[in-house]
Amino acid sequence: MTALSPTLSSTGRTRLGRRSDRARRDRSDLYDVLDAGLVCHLGVIVDGSPRVLPTGYGRLGDTLYVHGSSGARSLREGPAQDVCVTVTHLDGIVIARSLYHHSLNYRSAVIYGRPRLVTDPDEKLAGLRAITEHLAPGQWDVARKPTRKELASSSVLAIPLEEASVKIRQGPPGDDEEDYALDVWAGVVPVHQVFGAPCPDPALRPGIPVPPHIARLAAS
Repeated sequence: MTALSPTLSSTGRTRLGRRSDRARRDRSDLYDVLDAGLVCHLGVIVDGSPRVLPTGYGRLGDTLYVHGSSGARSLREGPAQDVCVTVTHLDGIVIARSLYHHSLNYRSAVIYGRPRLVTDPDEKLAGLRAITEHLAPGQWDVARKPTRKELASSSVLAIPLEEASVKIRQGPPGDDEEDYALDVWAGVVPVHQVFGAPCPDPALRPGIPVPPHIARLAAS
């Protein structure tokens, strides 16, 4: 596969109209947003109506992988159309002196493309591994691998990262000049995602400790 340009595509769908100053055009910015996220939203048309579904994902190079039941309409319909995938991080609530200038600090990516149903067994396993390792690094090598029946009941879609946009807002509020004299607090309330201590399955056999890779995840 030909390597993609280090600069993100600029198409009618990815070109930002409003607040284009928040656009990021390096492909590395897209990878940073995707690699830092855990859940994406897959938008697809089913029976003439839009359907947006939250799902886990994984990235291998310039391909995003999502999976689900082979009976899911969204996955069956996906390869017949262009879909939209979004990932968003909320980094802060921006409190301004005027209501008009309240905002959010965020990092977001929007991807357009026609997904491909993965049928090659090796790529299917690689896609499932990418998804598993993205959510819980190290888990693929310790858990039981999927059986042929489980693989048959699962669909994996590969979505190219050729057409995408990234938009980021950071920093304090941008109030109107005359409002800076108001006696109204303004600033940013940071938002952080944190992992808690691992909670063992009630059915876990005694004597099985939390594995190092899960402990590292909880400590991150």
